[in-house]
Amino acid sequence: MELSLGSNIQTVQAYWNARPCNIRHSTQPVGTKEYFDEVERRKYFVEPHIPEFAQFARWRGMRVLEIGCGIGTDTINFARAGASVTAVDLSDESLKIAKRRAKVFGLENKIDFFQANAEELTSHVPTHKYDLVYSFGVIHHTPNPQRVIVQIQHYMAPSSELRIMLYAKHSWKNIMIEAGFDQPEAQTGCPVAFTFTRDEAANLLEGFEIMEIRQDHIFPFIIEKYIKYEYEIAPWFSAMPKEMFEALEKSLGWHMLITARLAR
Repeated sequence: MELSLGSNIQTVQAYWNARPCNIRHSTQPVGTKEYFDEVERRKYFVEPHIPEFAQFARWRGMRVLEIGCGIGTDTINFARAGASVTAVDLSDESLKIAKRRAKVFGLENKIDFFQANAEELTSHVPTHKYDLVYSFGVIHHTPNPQRVIVQIQHYMAPSSELRIMLYAKHSWKNIMIEAGFDQPEAQTGCPVAFTFTRDEAANLLEGFEIMEIRQDHIFPFIIEKYIKYEYEIAPWFSAMPKEMFEALEKSLGWHMLITARLAR
């Protein structure tokens, strides 16, 4: 587990307030339906494993707690599918956009938003039991991930499910980062971006029984073209058969997808 630059939670909050995750996924005016639709299309085009992992439709009529909702792409899809959602984020700028999104799609009554540090969740969010606690790409950005895992347990019943994504240490992306060819996030200077081996993830999830752990997602596009909304695959990946690239993602994917429940 590494990259924390001695940052406190205020530094992390300031970083994500300055540029909420995925905010540049559309050229449409921020806050419009067209903007949100394009953000969603682009996000799930680049990361098609997310809907499969989240299983939005499965949670219809159930309670979902999302820790780190960002600008609300997954949040809206849980609510749209019929779940009752509690969405939490540290960044007030992200929450402003997520709340606007809920209003645009007429889903305000399906989502309760809270601004909170995930390490102190019980101080801000009522401790109801949820059918699903979901956190995609968030826990590795807080200075003390173990505290978040301890907090999560207060929101889970024996029948509850935990689905989280953590950055994988043994991954193509991390190899490129360590070689100086890449960085954890689209914007530079991310103050906290831990990576985990599978053993480290298991240790982090003390008190949980891991039901599944797997890897997915290698970003294949040429960055300079991607930021211009051009989707040209890098030559070293475009030369690979699709099956070979998918096998590489399963072995060296940046996203470690974990499904767990409270240990019995």
